[in-house]
Amino acid sequence: MAKIHPFKAVRPTRDKVSLVASRSYQSYTPNERDSRMDYNPYSFLHIVNPGYKYQKEISGEERYKLVRNRYLEFKEDEIFIQDDTPCYYVYKIVNREQESFSGIIAAASAEDYENNVIKIHEDTLQDREVTFKEYLKTVGFNAEPVLLTYPDNEVIAQIIAKVIKVRAEYEFTTTYRDTHYLWKISDPKSISEIKNAFSSMKTIYIADGHHRSASSYLLAKDLKEDNPNHQGNETYNFFMSYLIPESDLRIYEFNRLIKDLNGLSKEEFLIQLDEWFRIENRGIEVYKPSNPHHFSMYLEGEFYSLYLRKTRYEFADALEELDAQILYKTVLEPILGIQNLRTDTRIEYSHGKNDIISVKSKIDSDEFKVGFGLFPATVDQMKRIADQGLRMPPKSTYIEPKLRSGITIYEF
Repeated sequence: MAKIHPFKAVRPTRDKVSLVASRSYQSYTPNERDSRMDYNPYSFLHIVNPGYKYQKEISGEERYKLVRNRYLEFKEDEIFIQDDTPCYYVYKIVNREQESFSGIIAAASAEDYENNVIKIHEDTLQDREVTFKEYLKTVGFNAEPVLLTYPDNEVIAQIIAKVIKVRAEYEFTTTYRDTHYLWKISDPKSISEIKNAFSSMKTIYIADGHHRSASSYLLAKDLKEDNPNHQGNETYNFFMSYLIPESDLRIYEFNRLIKDLNGLSKEEFLIQLDEWFRIENRGIEVYKPSNPHHFSMYLEGEFYSLYLRKTRYEFADALEELDAQILYKTVLEPILGIQNLRTDTRIEYSHGKNDIISVKSKIDSDEFKVGFGLFPATVDQMKRIADQGLRMPPKSTYIEPKLRSGITIYEF
């Protein structure tokens, strides 16, 4: 049964939240980061990029300690405050397409992660897990929740619907034209109902944030071993999460761009593709797949539709039905010679929220030779792969919503 607890969030004051909130550190170019920090002294980027203060690149343990120092300075200056009692936080995002996402920010259990109550569908890199664990251990906080998804639940839905009728604690719009709202739930009755609703769920799934959750689990193990008086309810036994119902989750595809044809001519490449796909040349007509197991391809100024020959391909399990896996097993590995999707420099990815024309333009500019468009995976596919203990290839899903960092902070 899932253990999803309230916690005492550290968060910006109402008047500064729009200035503090930032996208994830990695999503900015260096110039973008510097520009935001030049003109906004309250940006959370000042905390996670402490070298900016000294105009110096700082890494490793030295950086972690300075991140901790910047964070404490934000608290000392009362840019951040901490709630007096454990709360749940209703968080709502309305994006520029007017899609709405509503969920609860809470503390999820590292023990549930270990025991497969919280299930994963992606492999993680051990080096990244350990690096982020050491980062968390030094800085003592987490400011970016893991995205979890749960089966739609009427009790939780009714509480959220009631809460959002009153004025939000936070309401601000970003330059991306997404509007963010946050409400605090502190009354004991609602807290009990939410906790009980989650405890009735046998399984919750990680949608986004596999490395963060894995690192939080490793941190909990380390701190448990270091604590002779471990009780199980210490804050390090939990990690901050944003839990949304499955119906609110949006999954987009990641398209693939390849730099060469592995020594093949265009004609030789198409002949090898023909073994696995029924191929149709669509010329300059922009084509995007509209069904599972259909792919688009852009090569030398022309679009192609590729329909999988199902009599040739065996669907042995849930993973083998995933289009990202199908493309890897039929094209990327055997024909184009791409063995490792994480490390091969010949392949890059473009998420499906970017128009297919962006793939076309990169190929027309000779930056890449061929591009493949995929049909997005579904929540059901993601769950079945996780339930069978399988792992998706890297960049199989681009998932929304995307939260801002620094709005709620979880201290260990």
